[in-house]
Amino acid sequence: MTDAFGFAAAALSTQRRRTLLSLLGVTIGVAAVVLLTALGEGARGFVAAQFEGIGANVLAVAPGRVKTGGVPAFGHTTTDLSIADAVALRRALPHARAAAPLVVGVDEVAHGARARSAMLLGTTADMRTIRGLELASGAFLPEGDWDRGANVAVLGARTAAELFPGTSPLGAQVRVGDWRLRVVGVLRPRGLHMGADLDEAVFVPVATAMRMLDRRSLFRVLLMLRSPDELEAARATADRLLVERHGREDFTLITPDAIVAALQGILTVLTLALAGIAAISLCVAGVGIMNVMLVSVSERRAEIGLLKAVGAGRGQVVRLFLVEAALIAGAGGVLGAALGWALAGAVRGLFPQFPAEPPAWAVGAALSVSLLVGLAAGAWPARAAARLDPVAALARR
Repeated sequence: MTDAFGFAAAALSTQRRRTLLSLLGVTIGVAAVVLLTALGEGARGFVAAQFEGIGANVLAVAPGRVKTGGVPAFGHTTTDLSIADAVALRRALPHARAAAPLVVGVDEVAHGARARSAMLLGTTADMRTIRGLELASGAFLPEGDWDRGANVAVLGARTAAELFPGTSPLGAQVRVGDWRLRVVGVLRPRGLHMGADLDEAVFVPVATAMRMLDRRSLFRVLLMLRSPDELEAARATADRLLVERHGREDFTLITPDAIVAALQGILTVLTLALAGIAAISLCVAGVGIMNVMLVSVSERRAEIGLLKAVGAGRGQVVRLFLVEAALIAGAGGVLGAALGWALAGAVRGLFPQFPAEPPAWAVGAALSVSLLVGLAAGAWPARAAARLDPVAALARR
């Protein structure tokens, strides 16, 4: 077998350009598989990290019933999810660590001549606990009756920096639409969280936000329990309470683990689909290997005839050409895996929050498939070489 490898390497070195092109095809194919699966795994890790920020012990209540098919019955109306519902939920779950209604909108926030668009979040003091928000200065939203919101605001870090460059916004007034709000606090930089940039947000009391946005229904009610073990009991209690209040089940109870499980399933399918698409390039690389081998058989007829004339059997000739194909595919696979790892590392360096780590199964599968493609591509030329008549081959020398 050592002689076969030496013979194959010498043969490939005489066709450097064609060999390098075939090698490049395999390298690109394997690198694409490794990189795309790394991106898929990175997306899974990123989603999981985002939901870990919510906490596994948070129950969310949303207005409207999500059903299979996604189309509500004709004439169906949804009861608003009100602040009174949020208060009732908090009272029905006295052992919950925190409860926060939430209203979401977008409006222009301004101070003096400076203005910018910002996400308006209407909520309560417990939102700080539920989302783990940290203050850079001042205080968060005041405790008190949820139905009577004060005209105060807490600014995200970037919003505060842009509206009040070089000065403290505490005690100053900002305009949000037609409303004037007094700034009572500024958050520490938080960045993206569940797709929302909290550094560009403005937090106001929930009742104030509903008046500002002219809303009658809450966007969510978030309930933080002491541990994930209490989720099912809290879910049953919330379900029973809201059915009694609304007269029907026109709401949806959401837990982070259910969302993560659904998204993880989708991302797994997406990762496999990306790997399959990238693997198509390996088949194209196999055509390149086959082309190199067929040309090699045509150019080396005399050499093959001499080998057979001195006693080399068909199996030995087939093995020689299969070793050549395996060398191209194997070397291309190793180079492709290294290139894929390097590109995934570059992605992690540019986006540290995106853990693009190639899974071991993808690297192993890419290398195995590249080798199989190479052997399959070399099989036909190898058989063609083995069937050559030694006398005819030497005569065409």
